[in-house]
Amino acid sequence: MPIHPTAIVDPVAEIDADVTIGPYSVIEGRVRIGARTTIGPLVHILGDTVIGSDCRIHSGAVIGDVPQDRAFQGGVSFCRIGNSVVIREHVTIHRGTAPETETVVGDRCLIMASSHIGHNCVLGAEVTLVNGALLGGYVQIGTRAFISGNVGIHQFVRVGELAMVGVLSKVTQDVPPYLMFGGSGKCVGVNTVGMRRAGMGSCERLELTQAFRLLYRVPGSLPGNLERLEAIATTDAVRNLIQFLRSPSRRGIPG
Repeated sequence: MPIHPTAIVDPVAEIDADVTIGPYSVIEGRVRIGARTTIGPLVHILGDTVIGSDCRIHSGAVIGDVPQDRAFQGGVSFCRIGNSVVIREHVTIHRGTAPETETVVGDRCLIMASSHIGHNCVLGAEVTLVNGALLGGYVQIGTRAFISGNVGIHQFVRVGELAMVGVLSKVTQDVPPYLMFGGSGKCVGVNTVGMRRAGMGSCERLELTQAFRLLYRVPGSLPGNLERLEAIATTDAVRNLIQFLRSPSRRGIPG
């Protein structure tokens, strides 16, 4: 286990023998780190935090610190980082607020420099946060969603699977799966490139494009257009979109 002599590792931490820890990093508390993970210099990992195998954590990241939440009363809460996650320079990821709650980052996520993941956020697998993306507390991000640079996402917002949020967007309402959200505060199209890269077939992509037009381009209310969409849906992707739109929401859906 190549631990730099200037690093400080708490005796209660469980560190796999193949982990690398760089200069001046601090591992504090009941931290567990999986095989072949590399911790760069000046990283601080603390609390009840679990980090999977094959992760790379770059300089200045802080993972598992107490939440920036006035409701936090000092109980035991958690931070869970999956396998093969890349966390770049100066990222902050905070643990849950209420006792026994957790913040979760799924496998193969890419969290770019200076991004923030607030308390009780849940990120699915292969999510990308570009530099400076900020997630408030309790945000949920679906699998393979792409959050562009300097995006701010309000607490309790949901972003669906394979959704894409454009650069500098202010997101205060849910972003449905497979769609693109622009700086105008509206859904502006379908994430065709992302769906193709994810291996979705042409039938699903075509029906999702038709679903977007029906929901956002045909005159009428979103609830009314959603009922029409339910009557004609044939693919699992569109059914997933409908389920997302029908699910309870703290923030609502942009029209």
